Amino acid sequence: CAYFVERKKRFCKMIPAPGRRFCGEHGQQEEENGRKRIPCPLDPKHTVYEDQLQKHLKKCNSREKPNPVYFVQDINAGLKDVTEIPEKQVPISSLSKEELENLIIKLKKASNGLELRLKEQILSHHALQEALNDPKNGESAFKHLKQQASILGNMEKLHLLGPGRCFVEFGAGRGKLSHWVDVALQNVEDTQFLLVERAATRFKVDGKHKRRDSVFERLQVDIQHLCLNKVPILEKKKTPVVGMGKHLCGAATDLALRCLVESYTTCCDRENEEPAPKRSRTDKTEVASNSSADNESNKEDCKPVAGIVIALCCHHKCDWTHYVGREFFRSVGLGPVEFNYFQRMSSWATCGMRETTTKASTSEDSEDQTNDTEEHKQTFSKTESGSDTLQGILTVEERKEIGCLCKLLIDHGRIEYLRRRGYKAALQYYTEAAVSLENVLLTAVPSPSLIPEPT
Repeated sequence: CAYFVERKKRFCKMIPAPGRRFCGEHGQQEEENGRKRIPCPLDPKHTVYEDQLQKHLKKCNSREKPNPVYFVQDINAGLKDVTEIPEKQVPISSLSKEELENLIIKLKKASNGLELRLKEQILSHHALQEALNDPKNGESAFKHLKQQASILGNMEKLHLLGPGRCFVEFGAGRGKLSHWVDVALQNVEDTQFLLVERAATRFKVDGKHKRRDSVFERLQVDIQHLCLNKVPILEKKKTPVVGMGKHLCGAATDLALRCLVESYTTCCDRENEEPAPKRSRTDKTEVASNSSADNESNKEDCKPVAGIVIALCCHHKCDWTHYVGREFFRSVGLGPVEFNYFQRMSSWATCGMRETTTKASTSEDSEDQTNDTEEHKQTFSKTESGSDTLQGILTVEERKEIGCLCKLLIDHGRIEYLRRRGYKAALQYYTEAAVSLENVLLTAVPSPSLIPEPT
């Protein structure tokens, strides 16, 4: 095509029809052989022949599509009372020195008693050994593989890599994490994979699984509206679910936890409840102890969520509306206003040495988080880091320390949320900071299960 694309600084690579200089998209916008091309009303980035508009609207990729059966509006959204949300968000740079110091005092007071130094649990898995030793891998690919290997290693340590389970990857992107779990389970029968991603993703690795026995299904839906209980393969058979994610940005982690722990678990519990048969008065006392024991054993056996393994990321993208740790925040005397500041101050943990960390982190996040690249980059914005405005108040190291404390406090709220709902939950470093600055892994398994606690 002879059309020069100014934005890309090159000519269009489409092949025009024989005898024409331009492709259909870049042909003359004026009348051409009695036909005129106009911008598509659904997406003006492309054009269509005016006389074919109605036909095009029915098949345009930008048209509004019907919601899938597992779409339930705001089922995992959390807070319904908008009065709790502060209307105006004051920039951190606008705070006085005294206001900032008061915030830091509140932060340190709320953090008293928390384990400030997390345990290192950097593991690997044999399924990735060949790929890790491949000299063709560049630095970015190698960093991704090390993280995926450690996530799989932690899943194996928790006995989550087994048969008869459905692995749900939240924020799946290209689906690399599910791919490696599938490789690790290649000799295991009855495994299913659900890849949850709200955006259409390019360069997916889904095609690599067509010859395998495992079932792969991609759900294009926002986690906020996902009802796992209505997904057909889980509706037919209540398979135990393992929720997982690699660098699940901000509020997406809270939405995923609520999706697993509340909406899916609650629905499964309701369906497993069977109405008790009517008994005579003489029978009631006789079977009272037996029925209570049976109920306890049924609760023990019914574990719709076998485990959760999520690599946390981008705390500055958290939202009080969706945050699962609100109860914990209130218990330490904090509320939405403090949370609003702490989630923005959390970016100081990765912005403290902005020049040295920007290259590492943005390249590290680029492969599997194609659709969230802009969100990751915001971690390093001047507005959040406040490196210029706070230069006379806090040093680089102090900002970094406060940022880490904010991240820890937000994550501890998530741990408390899971513990209150009967899970053994923990935080650990799953990779080195040189591999990824977002190197904290959240793990959880049901407390009454036979799964041993990580040592």
